[in-house]
Amino acid sequence: MVHAIRIHKTGGPEVLSWEEVTVGKPDPGQVRIRQTAAGLNFFDITIREGNFPVALPTVLGNEGAGIVEELGPDVTDFSIGDRVAYCTAPTGSYAEARLVPAEKLIKIPDGVSDQDAAATLLKGLTAWYLLREAYRVKYGETILFHAIAGGVGVLACQWARHLGVNVIGTCSTSKIALAKANGATHVIDYTKEDFVQRVIDITEGKKVPVVFDSVGKDTFLKSIDCLAPRGVLASFGSASGAVEPFTTDLLAMKGALYVTRPTLAHYAPTTETLRTAAKEMFDLVAKGILKAHIGQTYPLKEAAQAHRDLAARKTIGSTVFAI
Repeated sequence: MVHAIRIHKTGGPEVLSWEEVTVGKPDPGQVRIRQTAAGLNFFDITIREGNFPVALPTVLGNEGAGIVEELGPDVTDFSIGDRVAYCTAPTGSYAEARLVPAEKLIKIPDGVSDQDAAATLLKGLTAWYLLREAYRVKYGETILFHAIAGGVGVLACQWARHLGVNVIGTCSTSKIALAKANGATHVIDYTKEDFVQRVIDITEGKKVPVVFDSVGKDTFLKSIDCLAPRGVLASFGSASGAVEPFTTDLLAMKGALYVTRPTLAHYAPTTETLRTAAKEMFDLVAKGILKAHIGQTYPLKEAAQAHRDLAARKTIGSTVFAI
């Protein structure tokens, strides 16, 4: 019998329930996979808390990896036994087995483990669309990246340094060593330092052309103050809460700034673009340029504790459920 973490109502971590579920056979266009790993992301908490509407009951999780067990009648681009990963399928990765649309699956290349795939796919593709699409960073630039020791931050820092970009990162005291080890040029301890003033000091008053911000409410306005004229604020998350309303006059007053709220769905809207981006990212993983820092692994049964730790910012790097 297959087990999964399911919610029947929204709320705190206590609503996560370990249950038996029925998976069934794949329909046309679907693949049944036996899951080996699943990634934990802030978006999972957003759904659990009811801040992103989904039909209930539901199995949480958008990022997973596993082995193909059965193919739908018309699926021809995969074979039984293939190792695959996904991050844009409907929710359901907190499970021992599940059905996934074949168009959402990506083959895991040799040299990349299932756990590394589950830890890097969504976070690595987030780094891809931030650095390569939402704002295409340039050699020699200095950028600001918040939460640099988180799952996305670590991979983005490695990727930026590979591209010859100087990274100013913010994190808490306990994560400074990790940020430096992964290539941050300057690390600001946001618990002790004013990151706006530090950015001004580091850049000798020039500020930065782009800020990548997944924190949201607590950092948004101060991130704007770190931008050079015509700079870009890429707000891609809200770990501290949703950004409060602001007027566009603020952007004019601060230097004709741009604010964007990018998502993977809009930068990789087709199977072709998704797999092309994933290939670029996994090639860097296989070469050792991008290295998943799996800071903690939990049994799937302990999903509630994993959610508590992530919300309390006790996690470092990526978090993976071993299945």
